[in-house]
Amino acid sequence: MKKSTKRALITAGVIGATASATYMLIGNAFYYVILTKRGLNSNFSKKRAGETNNDQEYKRYLNGIMEEDAKWFDSAHKEKIVIRSGSGRKNIHADYIFADSPSDTCVVLVHGYTSSPRNMGIYAKKYHEEGYDVLLPSLNGHADSESGLVTMGWKDRLDVIDWINYLTESRPNIKIIIHGVSMGAATVMMTTGEELPENVKVAVADCGYTTVWDIFSHKLTNDMKLPEFPILYSANSINRIVAGYDFKKASSIEQLKKSKTPTIFIHGEMDNFVPYGMLDEVYNAAACEKEKVTIPNAPHARNACADPELYWNSVLGFIKKYL
Repeated sequence: MKKSTKRALITAGVIGATASATYMLIGNAFYYVILTKRGLNSNFSKKRAGETNNDQEYKRYLNGIMEEDAKWFDSAHKEKIVIRSGSGRKNIHADYIFADSPSDTCVVLVHGYTSSPRNMGIYAKKYHEEGYDVLLPSLNGHADSESGLVTMGWKDRLDVIDWINYLTESRPNIKIIIHGVSMGAATVMMTTGEELPENVKVAVADCGYTTVWDIFSHKLTNDMKLPEFPILYSANSINRIVAGYDFKKASSIEQLKKSKTPTIFIHGEMDNFVPYGMLDEVYNAAACEKEKVTIPNAPHARNACADPELYWNSVLGFIKKYL
């Protein structure tokens, strides 16, 4: 082999190795900030996790409503529940709030990205007033979860099924409602694509996304002004290795095509965190009995406080059709 050819091959190999390492480093940085518990708690992540809204006074007003009901959650009598996951590989955690009088219905309330059971207080309080038990799981990588990885609803759906089984094993006749917001809504939609017991009567999907790939692509290209390639492709490669699933296959749409659970879909018209246009995509995909509600002047994950009358009349009216 000529020396010039050998040098060219070595140079090409070095360039290729450098490019490969850079590709993985870029994806790893994105993955750490977005999909690990430690990353979510970093200042970098916190600065990018909130809803973009120029009307800061209005946003503070809505957040104030949420915080008041979070305080209700703090003072509510609740039990901490820990069970072994169906896979037997981890413990999963939830808060349980019992109704004031014995109830035959339990609402499984599923929080969103960077959120927690506490931030679901506005929903827990309302359902408690309706006389329902409420179970609030901590999703992977959040709150009390022992997992260090965030799975964006895809693996969380299996934990929700574990909680459903936990409820039905001790109370075979219990009626179950599953209600999620944002990533919690994606979790709920993904859950309904699985075989569920007849105890699961209704699902509420509040501002959920179509696929994990789609929501990350939106955040990168619209909010961060960064390209999909190489960042999202590299992060997906890492996720397949670390978490064992593909962003594109983690799909609310594909799961909804198999759903038999009556579902009400809700989205705020001012939502630019999970694009408002995703509402029609998930609604149209759903094979189940369904209803669609839009909330004017509602930014992301604030539908229940932007118009509580429209929100709860729609949700409770839909639920009562199937209980």
